[in-house]
Amino acid sequence: MKNSTLTFLGTGTSQGIPVPGSSHPVSLSDNKKDKRLRSSVLLEIGDTNIVIDCGPDFRYQMLRENVQHVDAIFLTHDHSDHVAGVDDIRPFYFKMDGDMPFYAQDIVIDSLKERYPYIFKEDKYPGAPAIEENIVVNEDFYFNKIKITPLFLEHGKLDVIAYRINDLVYITDTNNIPEKEFSKLENVDTLVINALRHKKHHSHFNLEESLEAVKHINPKKAYLTHISQYLGFHEEVEKTLPENVFLAYDGLKLEF
Repeated sequence: MKNSTLTFLGTGTSQGIPVPGSSHPVSLSDNKKDKRLRSSVLLEIGDTNIVIDCGPDFRYQMLRENVQHVDAIFLTHDHSDHVAGVDDIRPFYFKMDGDMPFYAQDIVIDSLKERYPYIFKEDKYPGAPAIEENIVVNEDFYFNKIKITPLFLEHGKLDVIAYRINDLVYITDTNNIPEKEFSKLENVDTLVINALRHKKHHSHFNLEESLEAVKHINPKKAYLTHISQYLGFHEEVEKTLPENVFLAYDGLKLEF
């Protein structure tokens, strides 16, 4: 029996849905599946809790899902909608015996040091969290005996990391999967991949491109995330998708 669960903490783009001040029909929707916090997921693998990305909605996401401990934070890149909640790791850090492990590219760790200098000071305020720096390069690594395979993808001109754990792959904020990374995408059961909107975008897959990637990767099931109001109403869009492709929504839980 599977004992690993993925929870979608947020499935929205950088502004979330509803967008403040927007009169777009999707932002005005009463359907809870159309209400999207910034994109992030929780992976529960045995007794280990891993959060991928730590955006500005992190605190609320942890409260909503009643998360009692976080063992590590994996970051895809350093855009604000993926790292602006870093200070809110404090309650989980205070419950730990050591520093909170962060896994990210070296440029992302450097960015955190610029954004949150008080976290990295040697003589710092006692209430500040502490981060254990783990630099992700393009090779497999292990956390708590769990094998992690990073994939280096492109988000416009920025390198971003996707993560494969067992037969699950989590991809967000990309508009190109380099051919050399496709070998890591063989025999995927569950694929999570971004699909921003219908219109082409300079640094994100649109729906058409996302579905093309799904077809190429050929997972058993695919879930679309990092969705803007311009993709449309959840219920309407889902009816147009291939039978093995679904729109993710906040709070959705999958076993893998």
